[in-house]
Amino acid sequence: MDRLPNTPSENANPVDEQSRLDALCVNTIRALVMDAVEQANSGHPGAAMALAPVAYTLFTKHLRYNPANPHFANRDRFVLSAGHASMLLYATLHLAGYELPLDEIKRFRQLGGKCPGHPECGCAPGVETTTGPLGQGAANSVGMAIAERWLAARFNRPGHGIVGYRVFALCGDGCMMEGVTAEAASLAGHLGLSNLIWIYDDNRISIDGPTSLAFTEDVGRRFDAYGWRVVRADAEAREQVHEALTEAIAEPDRPTLVMVRSVIAYGAPTKAGTAGAHGEPLGPEEVAKAKEFFSLDPDSRFLVSAEVRTHMSQPARDRGERLELEWSERLAAYSKDHPDLARQWASLQDGKLPDGWDAAIPTFGVEAKGMATRAAGGQVLQAIAASVPWLIGGAADLTPSTKTYISDSGDVQRGALGNRNLRFGVREHAMAAICSGMALSKLRPFAATFLVFADYCRPSIRLAAMMKLPVIYVFTHDSIGVGEDGPTHQPVEQLASLRAIPNLDVVRPCDANEVSAAWRYAMQCTDRPVALALSRQAMPVLDRSRFAPAEGLMRGAYVLADGDSAPDVILLASGSEVHLCVQAFDVLRASGVSARVVSMPCCEQFERQAVRYRAQVLPEACRARVAVEAGVSFGWQRYVGAKGAVVGIDTFGESAPCSAVMEHFGFTVDAVVDAARRQMDRTDGE
Repeated sequence: MDRLPNTPSENANPVDEQSRLDALCVNTIRALVMDAVEQANSGHPGAAMALAPVAYTLFTKHLRYNPANPHFANRDRFVLSAGHASMLLYATLHLAGYELPLDEIKRFRQLGGKCPGHPECGCAPGVETTTGPLGQGAANSVGMAIAERWLAARFNRPGHGIVGYRVFALCGDGCMMEGVTAEAASLAGHLGLSNLIWIYDDNRISIDGPTSLAFTEDVGRRFDAYGWRVVRADAEAREQVHEALTEAIAEPDRPTLVMVRSVIAYGAPTKAGTAGAHGEPLGPEEVAKAKEFFSLDPDSRFLVSAEVRTHMSQPARDRGERLELEWSERLAAYSKDHPDLARQWASLQDGKLPDGWDAAIPTFGVEAKGMATRAAGGQVLQAIAASVPWLIGGAADLTPSTKTYISDSGDVQRGALGNRNLRFGVREHAMAAICSGMALSKLRPFAATFLVFADYCRPSIRLAAMMKLPVIYVFTHDSIGVGEDGPTHQPVEQLASLRAIPNLDVVRPCDANEVSAAWRYAMQCTDRPVALALSRQAMPVLDRSRFAPAEGLMRGAYVLADGDSAPDVILLASGSEVHLCVQAFDVLRASGVSARVVSMPCCEQFERQAVRYRAQVLPEACRARVAVEAGVSFGWQRYVGAKGAVVGIDTFGESAPCSAVMEHFGFTVDAVVDAARRQMDRTDGE
């Protein structure tokens, strides 16, 4: 490996001087990476060192951004899908003039710092999404690209282009191996997202060793088959990288994969090109020798020269200021000529819903035969979609079953990216991650599939909850009530599993009017995702003149039916099993038992209520309690107590008609009544 120049020669010409400054900036990024990882004694230096020329070229020659305003609406987006290379991003953001001080770089991976081990949205300015689980960022970027195309179709008018940005994602070998990347890339190619550019760090090294141990496919041909353009460059040839990115940006019809051949930990004398440089510090001696190779002071630590700052930070700030000023002037002219659209744009950017957005949400009349909550959900979705133009989403090839087609819009397709119905295909994992990308772009996305397939979505749901994104997941076929499809399609553990995810609200309404309240609740949640669990089978629409109003759902749980005196027993349930409790309530009341029915559609929201309210719903004096839910009993002990009863299913289901399966597993009125009487006998004997 040749030494890279650091000091100017006496007869340097402007081209040579520019090359020297470029090299010095690239190597400063590398040095910051090495120093931060060494100081933390933890991290992944190799990929960050290898990709420093790529990040430098992208940020100085192609990416449109304003370091002084990281949230500038028409900025290009850069996603580091290979999140383990986080120090590459932090070092570049610091040198590009973002408000990320050098002291924060020194606190890499430390408690309370702005530079966590993997990028987290909301920590360092300029970090667009939370990445780390490989492939997630790549799929997020597809959502961002879809959002840009949708926003452009919705808001741009002749002579007034206020939306027009590109989305770049940097992916590694691990991203390419993950299934979510394949799903997302396939959909992006199908849609022809020419505003999407992935940079693939083809360094051929993974933690276990060379990728040839497990990964020998031709990635370029694979992406060509997806419908992508594929260009190639060498990481150390900055002009090649520049030309490749220029080609990618100019591509009018397809997303582009820029395959960059790199050497992991380039410059490290013994660890370059080895797995040893992937996920651990290089060590002081190796760092010193690498700095010597780059013509840097081997004894320096966190050194950023004045000329590097002059060359990177101020020009980036000047470019960003001009870029945003020009856009602001275009927006002002747009607002004058298209005031209604401008108001919509402002509401969307501020995360506000239009005035009267929920006025058309239906109220359902009493119906003994009833309707499936998925069917009610479809009607409510239509009402909201008519008032909230930026509500957009779709299902994983289950649109007729989940009832999630927006009837007054067409399908999102190549050439029709301004429509609102996304055909995700059988790609649940990518669907959930893509919706996160759309939420990060200010849209209100929903993703639909069967509840049992929430397992395919789970990694993306977890990250959405971590990022506090208002994604709505519509999970239908929510219990063993699915019936004939059998245990492979009958969710039992999924409700408890989803409830275990912090900052995710799981809402399982009991009838059509609770569905209306559930959608109203979900749309008003701006700092967390919401999962709606809806039934396949029909259930009665309750008579709300006899029972409490469905708006009680907004508090997570509420007293649906009550006796004339303090309760002898409390029956708690969610979803379809609330109706078993209502029938059991009538049986118990007829025998002189003062029972209470509590509808508990959302445990998470109930836990946020004041202690006084929770005590009113579940008075401590009544220890005879029975919870009923067609899922695992895990979690309900929190409400019924260690000795309380749970009518649940702690095994997998069976293939049979809904009514037969329910009876087989004990979801009957008699079973609930018997459990209630046993609980009263137990507490009487205490």
